[in-house]
Amino acid sequence: MKKTAALFALAALVSGPVFAAQNGGFSDPSAPTAPTANVQKGGFSGDETVVTVKQAQDMKDDAWVTMRGNIEKRVSDDDYIFRDATGTMKVDIDHKRWEGQNITPKDKVEIQGELDKDFNSVELDVKKIRKLN
Repeated sequence: MKKTAALFALAALVSGPVFAAQNGGFSDPSAPTAPTANVQKGGFSGDETVVTVKQAQDMKDDAWVTMRGNIEKRVSDDDYIFRDATGTMKVDIDHKRWEGQNITPKDKVEIQGELDKDFNSVELDVKKIRKLN
């Protein structure tokens, strides 16, 4: 029992500095300081480019896209037809992605997801859907 307690005490002493806050290191007085007014709280914030159905069909497999338009109709359990001014595309929207939103063909939506390109078809696996005002 004493050996186990001694072993745990030794392990705690050795691993303590690893879990301690990172204080110290090199500080460059001439380095610019980061602005604190607009601190991001996680995730990626970049230029959000909205593409059309026509543009998305010419993009690479697994490309992440954002599109705006209307969901025209339901084709099967999770498959729908999405339409914008340039054409239509089959989209796969899992039940959990709706997040309680009720959307009709008259509602304009913004969808984000990953393109799934096969030999002769293009489909969007929707990760987020948002009803626009």
